[in-house]
Order: sequence, then structure tokens, then C-alpha cells
Amino acid sequence: MSTRAFITGVSGPALRADERDFLRAQLPWGFILFKRNIETPRQVTALIRELRDSVGEPEAPVLIDQEGGRVQRLGPPHWPVYPPGAAFGVLYDIDPALGLSAARLSARLIAADLADLGLTVDCLPLADVPVAGADAVIGNRAYGTEPKKVAAIARAVTEGLEQGGILPVLKHIPGHGRATADTHFRLPQVDTPKMELELTDFAAFQPLADLPMAMTAHVVFSALDPAHPATTSATIINQVIRGVIGFQGLLMSDDVSMNALSGSIAERTRAIFSAGCDMVLHCNGKLDEMREVAAETPELAGLALDRARRALASRKRAQAFDRGAARAELDVLLERAGTIGA
Repeated sequence: MSTRAFITGVSGPALRADERDFLRAQLPWGFILFKRNIETPRQVTALIRELRDSVGEPEAPVLIDQEGGRVQRLGPPHWPVYPPGAAFGVLYDIDPALGLSAARLSARLIAADLADLGLTVDCLPLADVPVAGADAVIGNRAYGTEPKKVAAIARAVTEGLEQGGILPVLKHIPGHGRATADTHFRLPQVDTPKMELELTDFAAFQPLADLPMAMTAHVVFSALDPAHPATTSATIINQVIRGVIGFQGLLMSDDVSMNALSGSIAERTRAIFSAGCDMVLHCNGKLDEMREVAAETPELAGLALDRARRALASRKRAQAFDRGAARAELDVLLERAGTIGA
């Protein structure tokens, strides 16, 4: 059975009949969940089963953005609160080994929560390097402002996820930290010279180029391509993401429905594939837009199919784990850094 090269959200906590019909006909490669899809553990498990049943694939990838801090789709009362990425950076500055340990523990605990539900992919870690004056959309989601530190913490987060049997998605490649606007609402332009970008923003992603999947940034880098954001720029995808950074895994767009992108949903989808992305991500659950995406999305084939297969094959078996002990250890580390509730 051939799947199509898109990942889609749905509108609510259970599939509607028209959504089920659409999914059966169009066969997306994977799915992504948001807070509108989440009520209780039993309900989420049932929804994931429905989604996979609709495409006839019991192992179809189901993604979520579960970072901690402001970006946490699973939350109280059924799931615990996790610290934002900046908490690990604070602890890292006190003692790098402890910062890395906390990042790994937090990700391992998140992975356990996701695995309980049948989720298999977390859109984490971030390797974005924020600068003074940038929009707060990244803010304390970032691990720090120094590329080596950011990459080290992102690697620890990756290890925690993988130890729990969850696949990571590196974001937002080649860097969202300098953006002066929230891409949900408008398109940011970064005018930083290429050499400086290579020493900072891109440098944080290079040590993570072996990760199986990555998500693009809807950001214009005028020194490289003044006309297109990275998501729809063949120049940036070929020369920077695949070239300078060296990422060879599955490349998905950030959400095609964000206002940072221009044109109709169909035009955006065509532009994303033309630029060289392997997969389009559509998040808002609006069926009319989902149909537009599907109409412009090819079957997953060729190099994109190879990358998708390699990504799924890289998923590791979850290791034995004492959740209570890990949570207690994480809390001790965060308390030591004075970052609980950061």
C-alpha cells in the first residue's frame, strides 16, 4: 500500500466519519496530535488506534510536540508538567554533566508518557539559538545561546527520547532563533551575514545532522535567499540543510497552514515539495485544507521513501526504566539549579 508524503492533524478527540473517509482514501504517512485531540489517556489511545486503522498501518507514525514548558500538548491532570529547555541550560552553566543529565532524564520521562499512549515521535529537540531582540516564540524553549552548548543538550534530549523508544524530530532547521516574528502569524526575515550564520545558527545543527528527522524553519535568510523562507527555498535546503549542516534524514516542513507562508494551501504545498522537502506537515485539522494538501502531495517514493524507511527503522526498543526514581532525580537536579517552575 502506497502512502502519501504528508502528515496531518485531525479536528478533535475522535475521528469524524468524513475525516475517516478522507484518511482511507488519501493514506497520509503519519499523524500529529494537538491539545484539541487530547482528553484522557484512554481517549488518546483510542484515537491513535483509529488513526492507524484508517490507513491500515498499525505502525503509522503519530507525532506530538511535547517539549515541556510552554509547548506541552499532554498536561495536567493526567500528565506531569516538564521544565522548559532553558532550565537545562541554567543547570548546564552550573555543571555541564548535571545539565545534560537533567535534559536526558526529562526526555526519558516524556518518552515514557508518549509510549504509554502509543505515540512514537516527539517533535524535539530544538537546536535554535536565540539572540537578543528576537521574537519570544522560541524564548525559554531554547537550551542556550551558545551553539556547542545547545547541540550538547539537544543530543542529551535525543538520547532520552531514544532510550524510551521515541523517535526525535530536530527543529527548526537551519535555525529559528533570530526570527523577529512568530511564524504562526507572519514571515520573519533574518539579515545576518552567511559567515555569522554558519558560526552560530547552523553550527548548533551540525553535530545533530545524524538525527533521523528534522523540521524546517519558516524564516527568510536574506544573505542566502531573499525571496523564500527556508521551507520553500531550494537554495537553503540543498546548500545549507543538506550541504553546510549535512543533514541527510527525512526533512518535513513546519506547518503548511502557518501565516508565514504565502499563497493558497495548494500553492504552499507545491512550493514545499519543489524546494526539496520530503514531507509536508499540516496541523490545524481543517478538512478543506487537508484535501488541498493531499491533492498536491505525491506518493512517498524514491529518496524520500528511503529516508522515511531509515527514520522508522532507527527507532530503538525502550530500555528498562524506573519512572518514579527518574522523576525524583530530575526534581533534585532542577531544585539545585533553582529552576523548578521556570
